[in-house]
Amino acid sequence: MQMKKTGYILYQPYKWLVYVPLMVSSTIICSILAAVTAILFSPRMGSFFGKVWAKSSALFTPMFVKVSGRENIKRGESYVIVANHQSQYDIFLLCGWVGIDFKWIMKKELRKAPFIGYASAKVGHIFLDRSSPRAAIESIEASKKQLVNGTSVVIFPEGTRSRDGKMRKFKKGAFKIALQLELPILPVTIVGTNKIMGSGFINVMPGSTMLIIHKPIDVNEFMDSPEELIKVTRDIIKASLPVGG
Repeated sequence: MQMKKTGYILYQPYKWLVYVPLMVSSTIICSILAAVTAILFSPRMGSFFGKVWAKSSALFTPMFVKVSGRENIKRGESYVIVANHQSQYDIFLLCGWVGIDFKWIMKKELRKAPFIGYASAKVGHIFLDRSSPRAAIESIEASKKQLVNGTSVVIFPEGTRSRDGKMRKFKKGAFKIALQLELPILPVTIVGTNKIMGSGFINVMPGSTMLIIHKPIDVNEFMDSPEELIKVTRDIIKASLPVGG
């Protein structure tokens, strides 16, 4: 415990003098490049700078990443990627290391975020209007046309990140989309990002993480039992978490 506290104290000068300025700069630069590339060429090409931003953020922290199961992804296939949610660093882990084109489902308020909001809109990320159930459905319906030709979507079915590292109950939204579109679910387990970024303002520490990509789930086997689909997916993700996760 004393060693951990000492490491935290020693990291603070680096965090404020190096990490924060680099993060701000890379966010602005990558957002501009992503938006311009998406406008001039294509949203998929613009998404490349999301990967650059993610890997740069990991380098600046530093966050060390181990990936397993990438062979479970079939190139050209679209998926509903379902992952547990431990911290904001999950975004960097997925953007930088899944290795396929995908869109985020983001709350519409993020559209107004400086630089990131505009860039996200231009590369085709999906803004969810949660003002009413009807508005949310309309947002999802409008996004369906993007989930083709190998473009996938990522959803955190817990809805919000876990503050203690333990998985929360899964909500139904991701599974409804997968069943409606008959897209396979790609379960992904994220391990360790809660130790990289904890609660609080820029509460960041270096460390190691794992991204475990599981075999896709054919949703056609669960058309009449969506609750079972949720359970199976959650069990697969949870099985790769540390005991108590």
